[in-house]
Amino acid sequence: MAALDEWNSNENTQSNTENIRTQNYVRDGSGPSTSHDNGTWRNNNGARPRGNRGRDRGPKTEWKNKNTTKSRRLEILIDSTKVGKLIGRGGCKIKELQDQSDTKINVGKPVDYINTPVTLIGSPEAQEKAKALIDELLTDKPPPSPPPKVSSHSTADNDDEFLNFDWSKASRDYEEFRKEKWAKCPPLIKNFYHEDPVVANMSKGKASYIRKINNNISVSKVFEDIDENGQEGSDDLTIPNPIETFEQAFQDYPEILEEIRRQGFVKPSPIQCQAWPILLSGKDLIGIAQTGTGKTLAFLLPALIHIEGQTVPRLERSGPNILIIAPTRELALQIEQEVRKYEYRGIKAVCVYGGGSRKDQVDTIVRGVEIIIATPGRLNDLVQSGHVNVASITYLVLDEADRMLDLGFEPQIRKVLLDIRPDRQTVMTSATWPLGVRRLAQSYMKDPLQVCVGSLDLAAVHSVMQTILVVDESEKPEMLNDFFRNMGCDDKVIVFIGKKSRVDDLASDLALQGILSQSIHGGREQCDREQALDDIKSGEVRILLATDVASRGIDIDDITHVFNYDFPRDIEEYVHRVGRTGRAGKTGQSITLMTRSDWSHAKKLIEILEEANQDVPDEVQRMAKRHFAWKERRAQEKQRERSDAGSSRSGGGRRNGGQ
Repeated sequence: MAALDEWNSNENTQSNTENIRTQNYVRDGSGPSTSHDNGTWRNNNGARPRGNRGRDRGPKTEWKNKNTTKSRRLEILIDSTKVGKLIGRGGCKIKELQDQSDTKINVGKPVDYINTPVTLIGSPEAQEKAKALIDELLTDKPPPSPPPKVSSHSTADNDDEFLNFDWSKASRDYEEFRKEKWAKCPPLIKNFYHEDPVVANMSKGKASYIRKINNNISVSKVFEDIDENGQEGSDDLTIPNPIETFEQAFQDYPEILEEIRRQGFVKPSPIQCQAWPILLSGKDLIGIAQTGTGKTLAFLLPALIHIEGQTVPRLERSGPNILIIAPTRELALQIEQEVRKYEYRGIKAVCVYGGGSRKDQVDTIVRGVEIIIATPGRLNDLVQSGHVNVASITYLVLDEADRMLDLGFEPQIRKVLLDIRPDRQTVMTSATWPLGVRRLAQSYMKDPLQVCVGSLDLAAVHSVMQTILVVDESEKPEMLNDFFRNMGCDDKVIVFIGKKSRVDDLASDLALQGILSQSIHGGREQCDREQALDDIKSGEVRILLATDVASRGIDIDDITHVFNYDFPRDIEEYVHRVGRTGRAGKTGQSITLMTRSDWSHAKKLIEILEEANQDVPDEVQRMAKRHFAWKERRAQEKQRERSDAGSSRSGGGRRNGGQ
C-alpha cells in the first residue's frame, strides 16, 4: 500500500505496529464522496495536501471520513500500479473480495501518479476484513524458497519402507473400494437375444459356409487365457451362429424391423450378420472391418434395445446409458445422423465435440438424453465440469479405436473409463488390429469376441477400381482439370490434398473458373466444415476438396470417385481414402497421382493392389525396386561407416600405445 507523509509537522508521529499512519480528511462541497468524485481533498485545518513528491513512502495510509451512519465509508490509498491486481480480469478479483467481506469496494481516480483511492462501504467489521484482504492481496510476497535437495540415492530406511510395503493389502483394499463404489448401482440387463430356431439348429458346417461367403468372416475368442485380474477366462464363452436375415436378429422387435425396412436395406452386411447375435447376447465385441462395411448400424441397433430393456424407468435414471466415443468431429456427427434415422420409442441423442456450441450441448444434456456421441476432448471437459455423469453408462462404444490412438487420445479415453461401471457392455471397432488397440481392449473389455471381416492384414475394399498414375509434380494441376472436364453429370468426387494451403488455393482456382466446389480441412470453422459436407451430400456441389480429415468418418453413399492429388503420408491413409467410394454395395473408382518422391510407399502399395486384384503399373514396380536398392546401399554405407569408425578408434589406440 502506498503511504502519505503527515501534512501537519506538529503531528508527525508513528502509528501502531502495522506502520499505518492515519489522518482524517473531509471533502470540499457537500454530500458523501464517490469513487468518481473530482472534489478537492483538504485536511482539518483547511490546508491542501501536497502529495508525495520527494518524500519517503510509508507502508500504507488510511483516509477515514466522518460518516457515522451504520453503513460507513472508509477510504484507503493503494499503489496505482496494483489497481489491476485488485480488480482482476473482468472484475473477478474485486467481486470475490466483496463477496468475502460483505463490503462494497469502489476504485476511484488516481490522486496523483502514485496513489489511487479505494472506498470501502459497509459496517466497521466488514471494512476491516476487506482492508485486511486487500493488504494480503497487494503485499509483495518473497519468492518461494527452493525445494530441498534430495539425494538420488535412497537411504536404507527408505529401502526398508518400500520393501515392507504390503502391496497385496493395497490391492485388496482397492478391490474392496471398487466393490463398494459400484454395489449400489441398479442391476444391469445385457442379454436380449432370442435365437431363431433356424439359427439355433444351424450346423457348424453351415455356419462356416455363411461366414465364408460374407467376405470370409472369422470369429475368435481373444484373451481367453487370462482376464483383467490375471485369472483364466470363461470356458463357457460360446460363439453365436450368424444370422442371414433381419428377422432372425430382431424378430421380437417389430419397430426395429420397420425402421430397417424404411431405410431400404435388403440383407445384413457381413459384420452385421455376426455382430448382432453377439451384442444382443450381451457379450463384448471387437469388430475389425474396413470403412463402409456397416459397423455403425452393427452396434447402434443393439444399443437402442439395450436402453429400453433396463429395469429402471428412463425418467428415473441418473444419466445417459449409451456412450459412443469417436476420434473426429466428422465421424461423431456422422454417427449422430445415423441415430436420427432410427426413431425408436423417443430415444434422444446428443453429439458433443470441440468447435460446436458448448452451451447448446450442455443444454441438450440437461434436458435429458439416452445416447451421447462424443469426441474425447469435449467429453473430458464435460465430465470434469460435472455436466455429464458417465457412472450411468452401461453400453460403451469405442469407434475407430486405432484412429483415436493414432491421434493421441489414449490418456483421455482411459481417464473417462475409470468412472464407468465395470460390468458394462463394451464394443470396440477398428480398421486394423495394432498392439495399442489390443492393449486397450485387454485392459477394459471382459472376454470379448473378435469379429474380423476379411483379413487382419491391411487391404482396400474390393468394390473400388484403383488407378495409379506416375507423374511429375508440375503435371498434377492439368491432370486434375482434365478429370473435372470429363466428369459425368452423376459423378461425385472427393479430391484428397496433402496441405491445407493447397486445398484453399485449388478452391480459389476452381471458383475463378466458375466450377462449383466445397472444401474441408482442419483450419476451417466447424460450421463451414458441416456446410461443406451438407453441400456434397445434397448434390449442391459435386466436388469436395479435402485433407485427410475427410478420409474417415464421412459416409456419403453416392461418391463415385476418389482423386488422390497428393499421395498420403502412409499406406493406411491410402486405404481409408479409397474406402470413401464403393460403399453400401456400390462400386467406385480411385485415381492416385504418384511422383518420384513417393517411392517409399511403392512396395506396400503394390501389396494393396495385388490383394485387391488390381493392375500394378510397371513404373510403380520399378519405383519399388529402385527404393529397395537405395535402402540396401544406405545400409551398406552405414555399415562401412561404423566399421571405419571402429577401425579408427582401435588404430588410434595402438599408435598411442606405441609412443
